[in-house]
Amino acid sequence: MNREKRSAIFRRLRSANPEPASELNYSTPFELLVAVILSAQATDKSVNKATAKLFPSANTPEAMLALGEEGLKRHIKSIGLYNSKAKNIIRTCRILQDEYGGRVPEDRAALERLPGVGRKTANVILNVAFGHPTMAVDTHVFRVANRTGIAPGKSVLEVEKRLLRLVPEEFLQHAHHWLILHGRYTCTARRPRCGSCIIEDLCEYKDKADG
Repeated sequence: MNREKRSAIFRRLRSANPEPASELNYSTPFELLVAVILSAQATDKSVNKATAKLFPSANTPEAMLALGEEGLKRHIKSIGLYNSKAKNIIRTCRILQDEYGGRVPEDRAALERLPGVGRKTANVILNVAFGHPTMAVDTHVFRVANRTGIAPGKSVLEVEKRLLRLVPEEFLQHAHHWLILHGRYTCTARRPRCGSCIIEDLCEYKDKADG
């Protein structure tokens, strides 16, 4: 795919949704961090339902530590893998409290040291909370990047690096959100809704569906 076609794709996505946002509910970098950790192998809807009750009780590392692992589990038990997620969040809160004064660090290496935080989560925090033009590649972004031809790659890291290199700079800030939302609602895994896709004529997918 050439630069002109790639730019045209992102212009259309931007026109349809000029200010895309995370579908996770949060009001601070710490709340976002907790929500993203909880969202692994879970829907944003289920996470938002749990955090709507959790955050009024504990929305800082200090308050989360006071709640404790068992107290946290009671709030998030409706979410998959809640035992391991509770353990990771409490361990993360201890590090944030002890080493960063209760603040979420604006640094990839520091973020990736936190329990339950991998490269994708770190990229989400850097992009959404701190405005860095990073590329958080989840299953939706990976699928859309490969299927459309925007930035094909065999691994998540390869796709991330290609997107950062190939997406025109003016679109980088919001690109991963546009791709996530496109993959979640239009370019779906089992049957892409090509007939209602705003970039269908620009997409290089060979097996386009009519739906």
